Amino acid sequence: MKRLACMAIALTLASLAFAGGKKDGADTSLADIQAKKTFVMGLDDSFPPMGFRDENNEIVGYDVDLAREVTRRMGVKLVLQPIDWNAKEQELNTGKIDCIWNGFTITDERAKVITFSKPYLKNAQVVVVRKDSPYRALKDLSGKKVGLQAGSSAAEALEASGDFRASLKGVVEFKDNLMALMDLEARGVDAVVMDLMVANDNINRSGKAYSILQEDLAPEKYGVGFRKKDVSLMNEVQRQLEAMAADGTIAGISKKWFKADISIVGK
Repeated sequence: MKRLACMAIALTLASLAFAGGKKDGADTSLADIQAKKTFVMGLDDSFPPMGFRDENNEIVGYDVDLAREVTRRMGVKLVLQPIDWNAKEQELNTGKIDCIWNGFTITDERAKVITFSKPYLKNAQVVVVRKDSPYRALKDLSGKKVGLQAGSSAAEALEASGDFRASLKGVVEFKDNLMALMDLEARGVDAVVMDLMVANDNINRSGKAYSILQEDLAPEKYGVGFRKKDVSLMNEVQRQLEAMAADGTIAGISKKWFKADISIVGK
C-alpha cells in the first residue's frame, strides 16, 4: 500500500513537471512549421486588394503574393484559409491558422493578445459616401446611419472618434466591406467606414459612383499577427520580409497591386 502511494505521488509529480515544462518551455512555433512543411494563412477572402477571389474564384492579392514569396523562401507550402474576420483571434488561438495576414491593423488592444510583425504598410480608416449624396465632411453625417465590417479596425476607429460617433443615428455591421458598400449603393446606409486601401481599390475597379471624404478617422499600419507565444515564427517571417525589401521583391509586388512602391518594410 505504501509502495502504491509512493508511485502515485511520483506519477503526480512527473505529470506536474511535464505540464510545467510544456507551459514554460521554449518557443517551437518556427520548428513546428518547418516540421509540418505548411504555413496556414488566415484571411478575409473579400478584402481587395489585400486578399480576395478573382474571376476564376482563386484567392489573390497583395498580402497573398507577399506570403507566397515568404513561404517559398522558408521552404514550406502556403495554405490559404478564409476565416470569419469577426472571430479571427479565436481561429488563431485554436490552431486553425498560423497567422492573420490580410490588412490586419496593429492596435494597442490587439497587441495585448497578438504578436505582430513590424508594420509593412500604412493605411487609414476613411468614410465612403455616394457621389450624389450631399455629404462632404464628417459633420454632414450627423443623424445618419453608417455601415462597417463587423470586427474590423473601422469599428474601433469609429468608437474612438468621440463626437462623430455620438452624432450618428446608428451603426450597421456587415459580414464584409463589399456587403457594406452594396448597402450604401442601395441607400440602406448613408456612409461606410473602411480601410483606405480597400476603398480606393473598390472605387477604381468597380467604377461605382463613390467618393471618399477628405477627413479620415484614424491613421493605421498593417502587420502580420501571430499567437502571443509564437515569437520565433514571427521573427522568421519578418526576416524574410526584410530580405525581400532589400532585394527589390516587395517593390515589385507593390507596383503590381498599387502602381507604386508603398511598402514601409525596412524604411
